[in-house]
Amino acid sequence: MLQIPLWKRFLIWGICALAVLFAIPNAFYGRVESHNDALAAVAVQGTAPTPQQQAAIESWPSWMPSGLMNLGLDLRGGAHLLAEVQLSDVYADRIDGLWPEMRDALRAARAEVGSIRRAPSEPGVLRIQISNPDGIARAVQIARGLAQPVQSVTGTGQNDLDVRGEGDTIVIQLSEAERTATDQRTLQQSLEIIRRRVDEVGTREPTIQRQGDDRILIEVPGIGSAAELKSLIGTTAQLTFNTVVNRTTDANTPVEPGQELLESEDEPGVYYVVQATPVVSGEQLVDAQPAFDQNNRPAVNFRFNGSGGRIFGDYTAQNIGRPFAIVLDERVISAPVINSAIPGGSGIITGNFTVEQSTELAVLLRAGALPAGLEFLEERTIGPELGQDSIDAGRTASIVAMIAVVVFMVACYGWFGMMANIALAVNVIAIFAVLSLIGATLTLPGIAGIVLTMGMAVDANVLIFERVREELRAGRNAVRALDEGFQKALSAIIDANITTFLTAVIMFAVGSGPVRGFAVTLGIGIIVSMFTSIFVARSLIATWYAWRRPKTITV
Repeated sequence: MLQIPLWKRFLIWGICALAVLFAIPNAFYGRVESHNDALAAVAVQGTAPTPQQQAAIESWPSWMPSGLMNLGLDLRGGAHLLAEVQLSDVYADRIDGLWPEMRDALRAARAEVGSIRRAPSEPGVLRIQISNPDGIARAVQIARGLAQPVQSVTGTGQNDLDVRGEGDTIVIQLSEAERTATDQRTLQQSLEIIRRRVDEVGTREPTIQRQGDDRILIEVPGIGSAAELKSLIGTTAQLTFNTVVNRTTDANTPVEPGQELLESEDEPGVYYVVQATPVVSGEQLVDAQPAFDQNNRPAVNFRFNGSGGRIFGDYTAQNIGRPFAIVLDERVISAPVINSAIPGGSGIITGNFTVEQSTELAVLLRAGALPAGLEFLEERTIGPELGQDSIDAGRTASIVAMIAVVVFMVACYGWFGMMANIALAVNVIAIFAVLSLIGATLTLPGIAGIVLTMGMAVDANVLIFERVREELRAGRNAVRALDEGFQKALSAIIDANITTFLTAVIMFAVGSGPVRGFAVTLGIGIIVSMFTSIFVARSLIATWYAWRRPKTITV
């Protein structure tokens, strides 16, 4: 067991050296963060760096790793919001938008149904009263003819409208399958819009995720207050469809009054000159879904409301063969060519899309404005001072835990305890290196996970050393006792670590927020401690034994 091949020793110490290398940037957090921000800004702007950016880039060697652990909200300070999406608003808006289309369809059958009028009803329900009760069956048939298939996997074969007759009144509302599909689309749109709005201010590692059926958790480190974050999220993204005047690669192209020069979202270095006044706006877009064209290529289906459809139909009839720009937040996300007139307010956008790109474009088209209101159920602001206090408290706890473990191991196991402490130091460094490599976010509960890992890391060495003591008491020589100690303690070490690792996995899977932060560092710490406690500690002991060649050992 102590005869470790030379290549394996090089591998063990090579991994330790890499861990130190990748963990070093966290010791110079501010400098490396400025270096990374400057590189990202230069990549986005596509021009030569400014003197300040160049100085920030040169403040950290280019050959050194520059990955950092992201500091969570409780360490960096920032804002926390829990918002509830008002899904019922979407149902009401959708039903209200159906009235013009239903009215026109029923008017075409006036001879059978008589005159029509919209009757009062609760939100999300459309009631249409006809003057000829005998024509109610025909009216229901016409209304059902305007229903569309549900655009979801679970709603396959079902229509989006429930239509029934009650005396001389047609009652129309969204079907259950359509409500479920609408909920999914609405939350997806809300998440996308919020993420785009937050990303615009350059915040680092925001947490924007769905919670439950209708809630969204938003945590943004580094932002001033919860009120500022609410104002940012409440800003409506502007989606417009504009006439394209010219396409260019010159960012300084002059434009005439009433025109704008906008950068392309998916074509770096390409700019479009567009008419400032849009043809139609995102408020008139009812829906957009990924689809396939007649050649089975990925595309996007879209649909406007009644007024938007008429305007867009007239525009496309007059501009066949010309491109039009889809503009979101002052950037052209797509500029398809009009192949034919698009009457009725429904059309298809084709291009060199992949399935993923068509899905993303559909989401962006729907993400022109928040699809539903947000009610903020919970809001908190964590100041930078409180975040620094958390860092200081976590650092103090880690140092105290480290000192306590070091003293205990040396007091109980002497020189062998010191070697276990060296392996423990490598373990902590390796945890920071892994967190930096995967871009994980370190939180205060995450620091608690690291502190717990320290105790678990030396626990494996305690099992090994106690087993060595037993072998020595049984009369084994030094080499045999060390070999037996590592071999016979291995199964107990693996069992203990696997059960703890499974607990960390379960906490990560079903937990959220602080629980997941704790689970991440605990899980990484367990995996790393298996390496350091068994391989690094054994390599240290083997090197020491080969150097000193003691006749007897004392543990």
